[in-house]
Amino acid sequence: MSMQSINPATGQIIQSFPIWQAVEINAVLKQVESAQTEWASLGFAQRSGLMRNLAQLFRQRSEEYANLITEEMGKLLKEARAEIEKCALGCEHYANQAESYLRDEIIASDASRSLVVYQPLGIVLCIMPWNFPFWQLIRAAAPAMMAGNAVVLKHASNVPRCALALEDAFHQAGFPEHVFRTLMIGAEQAQAVIADRRIAAVTLTGSSAAGRKVAAIAGQHLKKCVLELGGSDPFIVLDDADIESTAKQALVARLQNMGQSCIAAKRFILIDTIADAFVAQLKMLFSQLQIGDPKHMDTGIAPMAREDLRTELHAQVERSLASGAKLVFGGNVIGAQGAYYAPTILDQVQPGMAAFDEELFGPVVAIVRVKNAEEAIQLANRTQFGLGGSVWTRDTMLGEALARQIHAGSTFVNGIVKSDPRLPFGGIKESGYGRELSYHGIREFVNIKTVWIK
Repeated sequence: MSMQSINPATGQIIQSFPIWQAVEINAVLKQVESAQTEWASLGFAQRSGLMRNLAQLFRQRSEEYANLITEEMGKLLKEARAEIEKCALGCEHYANQAESYLRDEIIASDASRSLVVYQPLGIVLCIMPWNFPFWQLIRAAAPAMMAGNAVVLKHASNVPRCALALEDAFHQAGFPEHVFRTLMIGAEQAQAVIADRRIAAVTLTGSSAAGRKVAAIAGQHLKKCVLELGGSDPFIVLDDADIESTAKQALVARLQNMGQSCIAAKRFILIDTIADAFVAQLKMLFSQLQIGDPKHMDTGIAPMAREDLRTELHAQVERSLASGAKLVFGGNVIGAQGAYYAPTILDQVQPGMAAFDEELFGPVVAIVRVKNAEEAIQLANRTQFGLGGSVWTRDTMLGEALARQIHAGSTFVNGIVKSDPRLPFGGIKESGYGRELSYHGIREFVNIKTVWIK
């Protein structure tokens, strides 16, 4: 069996890679186990220097890595460049902040001296998705490694070249051999790796279904896990919002990475009085987008990552229309080759329809009309997901009050939901648990140990 790297813009196979067998997996885990012990003994200054080297490498080889991302999963080249820059910023953040995030805490108690120390757990398995093939890994690995853990990566099967490029990047940046390794394995083999005694913890970014499987295996073996799963983020537009500028932000919020993002806005909840104007503005913006090669700067419509994902998305659109949603724009496959799908607007979406109840992982806008802000919040929270959400209004005090009522890990007022190394990131309900980024993220994969001295 093999993993194939397929260009989603053309459907052509770029390269194939054999899937490892148990002997190869065992050999690598043995090497990583040994490397982790030495890595944990290094001071923060040494680890930080290497993490800064990695940041510099990302910037030096940005064009190479960005082109690789675009070729393998279809992202617009300009978005791929931004992803690599974000990786550099993430590495620099933890190079600069890890020591302060993990500094010993002196706590007054009945001891002569008592303190809390943060120590590495060992090897962290990162199970990562294809949609942000570099950033998703870095946002998990940078804090875990700065804390003294080693990392092994099980990447999505459709981005094997990105997975190997990441391993090479750590090597080129001067990290000790085997402290970061890529495992060329499939989903079935990942179960055995989670169970392996040498794996101390696991972090997954992926679907809710995958999260349940990983959580079950990790729970069976009493291993810590962090899950960043799907989302159906509400994008609430109040009647005092600037329609023109908000619609422009809505286009980016929905079509970033061709809508293939957990934190992309998916349910657009509009106050009735401005709904028609907002939909008209969004339709106009969608009509101006050009389909083309994702490497061309004037391209606005890139392919989806795989044809099967496009087929699944179109089926969700068809089911929504059959349930009473109204097609405003798009709703069809486009292009003579590749996995292209037309940016789509569905209006009159209600609970019970696929476009409301399910995650639409592609360029489809679900328009939900409500009478007032209270009803907007009720529908925003009427979902099994809880990753992000946003509120758009000129009244920022009201916006904050409503943002506090949205059941999600992140809520933004007059801004697109995004991850930021300085702020914790994660979800609730079926969007997962645990946090990445900030000091919250680096403390997920450490032993928070009490030391008591009399």
